[in-house]
Amino acid sequence: MGGDHDGMEGKATEEEMVAAKMPMAFRDSCAHLLLPLNKCRRSTMYLPWQCSHERHIYEKCQYLDFKERKAMMKESKES
Repeated sequence: MGGDHDGMEGKATEEEMVAAKMPMAFRDSCAHLLLPLNKCRRSTMYLPWQCSHERHIYEKCQYLDFKERKAMMKESKES
């Protein structure tokens, strides 16, 4: 989502996202981290104390992506 900003490292392919039945709303620059997180969640029956490392990495990616988009918006408003 977004368009002209650079994505995070690593990319999930369209085939991987379709195979994982990932909703379109989650197919962003952090999708490559959501795939293993969801796999871990399914294998542990969504236990909250499991998959915390994968969740942290995914949430950090989302946060950094948000900060990048926020900085781009601020930059575009200033010019």
